[in-house]
Amino acid sequence: MSAATEIKQERINLRVRHNAKQLLERAASFEGKTVSNFILASALAHAEKTIHDHEVMVLSAHDAEAFFDALGRPVRFNDSLTAALEEHDRRVVSK
Repeated sequence: MSAATEIKQERINLRVRHNAKQLLERAASFEGKTVSNFILASALAHAEKTIHDHEVMVLSAHDAEAFFDALGRPVRFNDSLTAALEEHDRRVVSK
């Protein structure tokens, strides 16, 4: 089934203050969208940016060179590296 014909089966409900709803309605009308479509488009764009900010690393040429040089050297485990790896395992959720 293509994305265009896929049936929407999931639901998200929101309760908002009156003034927040009015603001969303006004913004949606400027873009010719329903409030639901406006909220969904905005939330998806923000979600993609958040994921990008956490998964993509941008390095200067100097930092990139240092990074790749470090990758080429053998790993020497010490207490700090072991602690950092353990902290990573506690904090990072793998895909």
